[in-house]
Order: sequence, then structure tokens, then C-alpha cells
Amino acid sequence: MNCLKTIVPAPEEVDIPALKAKYKQEREKRMRRETGGQYAAPEDHLVYDTREHDPFTPIVPRDAVDEEIDVAILGAGWTGIMAGFHLTKAGVTNFRHIEHAGGFGGTWYWNRYPGIQCDNDAYCYLPLLEEMNTLPSKKFADGKEIYEYIQSIVDKFGFRDKALLHTEITAIEWDEEAKRWVVSTNRGDTIRARFVMMCGGTLSTPKFPAVPGIHKFKGKMFHTSRWDYGYTGGSWENPVLDKLADKRVAILGTGATSIQAVPYLGKYAKQLYVIQRTPSSVDERPNPPTNPEWAASLKPGWQAERQANFLRAANEIIPPGDPDLICDIWTEINRNLNAELEAEGWPQISMEEFMQRREVMDFRVMERLRKRVEDIVNDPETAEALKPYYRFMCKRPLSNNDYYETFNRPNVKLIDVSTTAGLEAMTENGFVHQGQEYEIDCMIFASGFEVTSDLKRRWGISTINGRDDVSIYDHWADGPLTLNGNMTHHFPNMFFHGYIQGGLNGNTTLQFGEQARHATWIIANALEKGIKAVEPTKEGMEAYVEDFRSKELDLSIILNECTPSYFTNEGEKEAKWFLFRGWGPGWDDWQRKMQEWRDAGDMPGMRVDS
Repeated sequence: MNCLKTIVPAPEEVDIPALKAKYKQEREKRMRRETGGQYAAPEDHLVYDTREHDPFTPIVPRDAVDEEIDVAILGAGWTGIMAGFHLTKAGVTNFRHIEHAGGFGGTWYWNRYPGIQCDNDAYCYLPLLEEMNTLPSKKFADGKEIYEYIQSIVDKFGFRDKALLHTEITAIEWDEEAKRWVVSTNRGDTIRARFVMMCGGTLSTPKFPAVPGIHKFKGKMFHTSRWDYGYTGGSWENPVLDKLADKRVAILGTGATSIQAVPYLGKYAKQLYVIQRTPSSVDERPNPPTNPEWAASLKPGWQAERQANFLRAANEIIPPGDPDLICDIWTEINRNLNAELEAEGWPQISMEEFMQRREVMDFRVMERLRKRVEDIVNDPETAEALKPYYRFMCKRPLSNNDYYETFNRPNVKLIDVSTTAGLEAMTENGFVHQGQEYEIDCMIFASGFEVTSDLKRRWGISTINGRDDVSIYDHWADGPLTLNGNMTHHFPNMFFHGYIQGGLNGNTTLQFGEQARHATWIIANALEKGIKAVEPTKEGMEAYVEDFRSKELDLSIILNECTPSYFTNEGEKEAKWFLFRGWGPGWDDWQRKMQEWRDAGDMPGMRVDS
């Protein structure tokens, strides 16, 4: 399968200097001095209650667990599930998942809002499709289908009965004499694990804006990751929000979640206010069902080939003649550029010239997306406020067929808070914008999840102490220090997963799954050889950190030109835990580097205690 170049404005139709000035202007008016501090602290009861509350599964009493195991997997979302899969495949089965939710799935457990779908090609995003001998029903799978697919993996590999659910980690402390981690929980558990895999996810803790007066509001409030169908009506399976027919509703935030939920709220609510700081780019979403003939034609290894194709098409360079198998908004820039180069007979150009041409295509594609807003939204003022003025990857690219049309409804109003860089205030009866009070019955927070340089706030674990009682929060006070992006000095037998100091792939399940596979190789080898502890040496860690920093991705565009969002740590230019730091030479080079390290056999850069 191949796809055609998208029709975008010609280069001469795009005034790039003027757009650069406009991008800068739009960025500056949204910047806030407090950056991530604009969100409520975890101690705030809105945040705390959301962490403690599970509207989907009752929390039931259980006896405390006191035991020794080989591996404690902290988290039961995709990363934890992939850790369990790779451990099982390697013959390591004495492990437990420990998870604060009432079931497996992570973001796909908590997020059950109306309209939820995968934002990426599901044939790439959903891991283990060949191992499970199945395919998603369509290109962008619905949230419930993904949740059910996760449960099928959990049951096939026997994870469910081992899991400790509705359980929060309170402390993780290294016992040097026993060479084990002592994991304590809020349920009174004491788990003595030889190894710990930190699989808590990247976007897992709901956040709320620190809006003045937020606690004065007497109406209904909830976060989209704790959707209250008892209040709105409908259900996850049938999102007919009929109880909103007499309700005035506001939704704060216009990221991926809001783009999907707004069409349902606009359809059913008496009045809907969409509160926007920064608009998302929203393309159309063709979402065809899986073609049976195509499915029958797939050969072993097809998913890895498709995932590699997505990486090249979305993040790197599509080689001449290599088709774009994904054919959506994520791959448009490279797809268009390749079509132009092909029409020119594939001229020999330098990387510098290629990147210059790619930048021009970026402006052309974004101009197309802004023109799409004009073509759909009737009110010119609303249309202008909905236009995304920034580079393509400054915010998560989105697609939806109903979002913009919703603003043509008479009961839907956009509240543009860009000039105040956020909502001004809330009152007992509603919210205040530009001095006017808007009375509402319900405020829904589509405000996302914690991405912060405050690691304790992000993880929510009070104590993580390694050898010599070193706290991870002190050790990483100025940012991550690792060997190979997943282990660190002072913390033997502990593996970190997520965006830390490793290879970067646009497909998160693939990236975190490969991290779990690498950690599993170390664990399985240590158990087989009777190794009690493996830990990066100080010298090994420092050498890797120096090498990583010398090859780190150039983030200057994101840090200096992008509007604030979780992609940019809310504009925190010196963010110690910036989300997308990665290995500059690319994902494939990173995989080669990790394979060479494993092939060496003796775990170079590590201290090994037998």
C-alpha cells in the first residue's frame, strides 16, 4: 500500500518570515512565569482525591502480603505488561505487578471518556499482534477495544492472579545484607524483591490547574480520566450523555482528550464552553475497518516492518522508494517531501538542504491545517482562535472528523484564554473570563497529566533509597544519570522505564517494550548465573552520560520556539526532566548500541556481586 502526497499550499503562497513572527507572538502571550507551577500540588484534595478514587472498580479489603519474589513490576499499564511478557518469555515467572488502579491497562484503564480512540495507527501501536494472532478492527482503535485487548494479553500470560491492584507504593528501600529491595505499600504489604522494574508510565498522575477560587465552585467537577457517567448519562459502550440536556458544561483543555470528548458534550449539553489556552492541530481522520484481504496477505514479521516504517516516516527520513505504510497526519511532512524529491529524480542533496526543505514543508502543512479550520468553522473569530500557530511537533498532532464542526452548534462557545495564559478564576457558580462570570453546572478538566521536573511529585512515592541510603530524589536532583538509560549508580537491580536517557521512538509501546526487553536480559542472566546484584559503576555511568549528552537530540526548536505544553514541560527551558530527550543518532543506532552491549556478555560498566 502507498499513499499520495497531500495537497498543501505552494511554497510561494506561504510567507515563512511572517509566520515565524506570528509563531513567536503566539508563544510569548501563552508563556507563564511559574511554568509547571500553574498546576495544583499533589497535596491539593482535588489531585489527591482523584489519585485515591476509582469510579470503575470497587476497592475491597484484602490481607497484607509478606513475601520474597524475583521481580516487582511497579505499574500495570503497557510498560508493565511488556515487562511481564518479556520476563515470561525469558522463563522468569516469579514476579508481581503492583498497581494503584483496579485493573490492568494504565491509561487505557483510567481513560473511559466518550469518543476515546487511539491517536496512532493501531497496527503499530498495539504490541504483540502477531503473538496474539489478532488485529484491531480499524486503523484508530477505540479505547474499549484496546482495553479488552490488554485483558486478553494479561489472561493469556497469567498476570492477573499475581497482581496486587488498588495498591500504592509508599517506599522502596535497598537491603544490602539481603541484596533485595523492600517494597512497602499502603495496604501494609512488604515485598522483598531481588529486582524492581519501575513501570509507572509517563503520563499517569492527573493534574488540575491552580485556578483561583477553584474550591469555591459548588457544581460538579471531575477529571476526564475519572469520567462520571452517573452524572453525564450514557456509558463507555454507549456514550449517549442524555443527563446533560439541562446542564451548562465547561471543559478546560483542548488537547487529545478534549478533541475526542467535545463532539459528544456539544451534542448533548444544554450549553458547552470549551476553554482553550492553545489550540491543537486537528486533521481529518479516515478510519477504515481492517481489510480482510490485507490481513490475509500479512507475512511473519509484518508488524516490526510496519513499526520501522512508521519510525522513518514520522521521525526520520523515508528512503527513496520506501512506501509510507501509515498514510496519516504523523507521516505527512516526510511523505510530501519524498514525493517532491521523487518528482525531481531524487537529486543528491546535503542533509542541511534536506532539513531546510523539511522546515518549509512543515510551514506548508501547518498552513493547510489552518485553512481546514477556516473551511469548517463558520464564525471567523472562533475560526481564527482555533488555528494552530506553531511548528508541527510543538503539540501532539491530532485528527478528528467532528471537533471543528461542533463549534458551529449554537450551544457551543469557545473561551479563548490565551491572552491570560489560563483561566482567570472560578466562583461558586462558574468561571470568570475577561471580567465576565459564566454560570455552569459542571466543570470537566481535560488538563492532562503530570509532566514535571519534580520527580517525587511525578512518581508519587515518598521514599526510594538505594545503597548507602542514597535517595533517588537527591541522586537525580539535577536530572537523570544512567548507564544505557535504564540503570543508575547506587541503585542495584533497579530498572527505570520511560523517557530518560535512551533511544527515542514515536511509538511509545515499542520504545518502552524494548526497554523492558533489555532489562529482562540483565535479570535473566543474573538469575541464571547466581548474580545477587548488578549496578552501574560511577565511572560507567559517568562515561555513558557524557556520551549521551554529546549526542543528544537538538531540542532548540522545541525549547525556544514552541508554545508551552507537556511536550515542553510548560515552557521550562531548563527542565531537568524534559520529556523527549533522546539519543541523537536515532532509534536504530540506539538498538545497535544496546545489542553490542548485550553481546559483550560481561555487562561492561557494571559492578556485579555474586
